[in-house]
Amino acid sequence: MAEKLDNYGQNFNSYFTISSDNPEFKHGGKRLNLKKDYKSSEDPKNKFKLSIITPVLNGEKYLEETILSVLNQSYKNFEYIIIDGGSKDSSLEIIKKYEDKIDYWISEKDDGIYDAFNKGMKLAYGEYIGIVNSDDKYEEGAFNILNKYINLFPEKDFIFGSVKKHWGLLHGYKPWKIYFSWGFYSSHSTGFFIKKKSAKKVGLYNLKYKYSADYDFFYRMIVKEKLKGVATKKNEQFGTFRRGGFSSSIDFKDHFFEEIKIRLDNKQNKFLVFLIIMYKFFVHFKKI
Repeated sequence: MAEKLDNYGQNFNSYFTISSDNPEFKHGGKRLNLKKDYKSSEDPKNKFKLSIITPVLNGEKYLEETILSVLNQSYKNFEYIIIDGGSKDSSLEIIKKYEDKIDYWISEKDDGIYDAFNKGMKLAYGEYIGIVNSDDKYEEGAFNILNKYINLFPEKDFIFGSVKKHWGLLHGYKPWKIYFSWGFYSSHSTGFFIKKKSAKKVGLYNLKYKYSADYDFFYRMIVKEKLKGVATKKNEQFGTFRRGGFSSSIDFKDHFFEEIKIRLDNKQNKFLVFLIIMYKFFVHFKKI
């Protein structure tokens, strides 16, 4: 089985490809056609600005649209990595259809979407890392907007782009809201890009959180590591976040209790956490 990536500590280093004793393990992509001694991310042939990661599990319905939204970007200085969790539908056939344009893909059973994120981050060579889930997509010209902001704000650790959701346009970045709400940013999938060297300071996604490890990642990123970010203007849209994905399937109760655990594990003020509990329960049951 491939190396288990459940250590969310400070140190993660890129490795070129994954070796595995798992008979169900499969991999492919342009990297496999390179020389076996090709190991250094400093190699001038491997100087990517962006690393794009797509996690997928039985995502045949929208996967091809996601892949094409990456490959058809006019800004081409990126690598594309797909992490498949052992799909039983036609997802693997769709991936292989574009194998000559995908830098690297792997397929094997994993420990969920955040495990896939971690594998992708460890495989990334780009200066900035972004994730697009297999049911979401980038808008045309998204990487051009991103590159503009990278050049305008080279000192920033991360960038949030506007993202269209089924009920409206998510935009902006308000870090002060993280202490009482997760509604401080646009979107994780399609909307978030972080410098690789900054991501190393934060560490990997913590796999003990099954539903909201991205919130824990953001809390460590903003509160503990005090990393700095910027948002695009409202009309500078990175992507579309589709209804019915992983986050849409999470029950309020599971999401709620894991949020509280994340806040307490990160040593947030207990009185403030208590107030959050009371407020969210009141708001939720008022809607019922």
